[in-house]
Amino acid sequence: MAYQIRKAAVIGSGVMGSGIAAHLANIGIPVLLLDIVPREVTEAEQAKGLTLEDHTVRNRIATTSIQKLLKQKPAPLTAKKNLDLITPGNLEDDLEKLADVDWIVEVIVENLDVKKSLYEKIDAVRKPDTIVSSNTSGISIDAMAEGRSEDFSKHFLGTHFFNPPRYLKLLEVIPAASTAPEVVDFMTAFGEDVLGKGVVIAKDTPNFIANRIGTYGLLVTLREMQNRGYSIGEVDSVTGPLIGRPKSATFRTLDVVGLDTFMHVAKNVYDKTEGEEQKVFEAPEFMKKMVENGWIGAKSGQGFFLKKDKEILELDPETLEYRPAGKLKTPSQEMAKAQKGFSAKMKTLVYADDRTGELLWNILAPVLRYSAELNGEIADDIVSIDNAMKWGFGWNQGPFEIWDAIGVEKSVAKMKEEGHDVPAFAQSLLDSGNETFYKEVDGDLHFFNGSDYEAVPVNEKVIDLKRYKKKHGVIKSNSGASLIDLGDGIALLEFHSQSNAIGLDIMQMINFAIDEVEKNYKGLVIGNQGKNFCVGANLGMILMEAQDDNIFELDFTIKTFQNAMMKIKYSSKPVVAAPFGMSLGGGAEVALPAAHIQASMETYMGLVEAGVGLIPGGGGNKELYMKHLKGMPNGIDFDLQNVASKVFESIAMAKVSTSAEEARENNFLNFVDGISVNSDHLIYDAKQAALSLYENGYKAPKREKVPVTGEPGYATLLLGAEGMFLSGYISEYDLKIAQKLAFVLSGGKVPYGTKVDEQYLLDLERQAFLSLVAQPKSQQRMQHMLVKGKPLRN
Repeated sequence: MAYQIRKAAVIGSGVMGSGIAAHLANIGIPVLLLDIVPREVTEAEQAKGLTLEDHTVRNRIATTSIQKLLKQKPAPLTAKKNLDLITPGNLEDDLEKLADVDWIVEVIVENLDVKKSLYEKIDAVRKPDTIVSSNTSGISIDAMAEGRSEDFSKHFLGTHFFNPPRYLKLLEVIPAASTAPEVVDFMTAFGEDVLGKGVVIAKDTPNFIANRIGTYGLLVTLREMQNRGYSIGEVDSVTGPLIGRPKSATFRTLDVVGLDTFMHVAKNVYDKTEGEEQKVFEAPEFMKKMVENGWIGAKSGQGFFLKKDKEILELDPETLEYRPAGKLKTPSQEMAKAQKGFSAKMKTLVYADDRTGELLWNILAPVLRYSAELNGEIADDIVSIDNAMKWGFGWNQGPFEIWDAIGVEKSVAKMKEEGHDVPAFAQSLLDSGNETFYKEVDGDLHFFNGSDYEAVPVNEKVIDLKRYKKKHGVIKSNSGASLIDLGDGIALLEFHSQSNAIGLDIMQMINFAIDEVEKNYKGLVIGNQGKNFCVGANLGMILMEAQDDNIFELDFTIKTFQNAMMKIKYSSKPVVAAPFGMSLGGGAEVALPAAHIQASMETYMGLVEAGVGLIPGGGGNKELYMKHLKGMPNGIDFDLQNVASKVFESIAMAKVSTSAEEARENNFLNFVDGISVNSDHLIYDAKQAALSLYENGYKAPKREKVPVTGEPGYATLLLGAEGMFLSGYISEYDLKIAQKLAFVLSGGKVPYGTKVDEQYLLDLERQAFLSLVAQPKSQQRMQHMLVKGKPLRN
């Protein structure tokens, strides 16, 4: 059976259900969102003369949830128009519609009897081969499948998304004993390739993988905090980025998740375990009191932290009163920051003889032992456990990777000294003469399976550039970028400067890469796997030259940048840009002239130079304007001024897209550019796009003259900018920047409709950039951005 999901249904329209529906809509799958029929009409409905028999009332719960998607933060939708793909309904009138869908996702209350009752109704109406899954966070999948028809049971499994579904990568797929293997295989591939998730196969045990270990870790941390007198703020100050965890650390994470949700997950394991393990999953009394008080975190306005005026207060677990948040400061933290590499940092911290070292050792060691005890019980291998914690909880390293980092032999010796039993799985590693759970064999990563090492399974679409370079080497490299042979005739230009900021080193590598590819390759991908694609030009270098009044040097740099961008545009071989994350300023300018953009779904793209007192200098104004023009239908008259005004507004207001889909709406991407839902597949997808262009006979674009609005257009743009200034939307200096931008976009002192060449527009752009960079107020803005990380409105 070849499965295909063309249409889906989500049952249960709460935050999680509506979030899953939104994620499906984001990838273009129409969704039916069903919920129960309300028991009574609201006052507003009564005022309209509506009754419980009216369709709008009966669908109200799902309809309201759909409308809330537009207001939620972070936004569940990648574009507002995706809302049109979600149809509301109710479980009484619309149950028969489930016969038209290929996948039904149940996201209702965590109650086995209620779920089984619903499945009975679904079983009566679903068509054969329809996949049914539960988003349960811990109820037994086997128990839910009991009593169902053979076809239902074969096509039933758990699909546990993490909240929010658009942003969190983990999808736990939990087969029942009755689930057909081909259904598991299909959902795994569909989860990775279509939903864009990191999929792990979990066993049908309490809370599956990530919540089982994550909840255990949080409760161990709570116990340690109470036993040794650490404050909530002190714990959070060392359990976040310092050890490769999210900024929300421990207690801010609990506030975001919601204490009520966390307590439910903890109780789920408590009810199904015994002995020492069960004791850990009993929540402390002060947390029960917090739930009674309604202090459940962000959704109630207070939890472990409370924001009062501008001050962040932390809860005192003893008194249940709030006090100013504290931080733990010890010598080991400063020593760790000076270390290079995760392993050196972690060793410095966990073996330190101070309060940071004691806390981290006492919360990490139990989690490592617990993970080893559960290996084989909750998942088939350590890779699934490590991936679940990285993708579900945002850890940079999973438990077994952390264990390798701190040294298995040294940590096991310390555990034994403290009188702890070491799990058989960890002991077997050392007994077999090995020192790490992971090791490289012929350039590929292998993991310990209890007796030997086997290769970590890798989807061919996942290209790990760090490992790839180690195995295959590089063609050429400098401090800012490397050129890599990706195979199949495609080369990759990888930025690796600080923040991937563009300086002369990257410009040199762009020029070299294009020359090399034109001679010896089929195409070039510009991409990397840093934190962000590129946050723009090297602002520190620009400011330094400006403050030293080196305008000649800056003129040379900007000209070099413009020439490199034109080289990308007119390369005889296709250049594909693969932006992701922050793709701002110069990052957007690198992508815009490419033959094709293959963007990650989470791409935040914009020309933001106005925020630092400048306008784009690498051809961004011209390229965005031309991209807008090319988006206009052929053979139909359009208003040139309209196009110029849209581009002007986008650049002057430093607008940034909140997704690749929105970047398309803002004309940074056009209709043929691609979007990769799975960020791990981005380089692979970009490589395939470059190959496809080459194989379809790619020809470099012809140089064409560009129609501009000229002096009348300049006057119109100025009028708009002055209106914004008079209304108080922009400052006097913003107006000055807008005037320069208006002159560049309109093409200067020429008649309306004049066709000018690209170099003319580039020269205007460069002159405007250089005149602004010399201004003290622009330099103040640049300085503020470099020091404070946010724009200055002077």
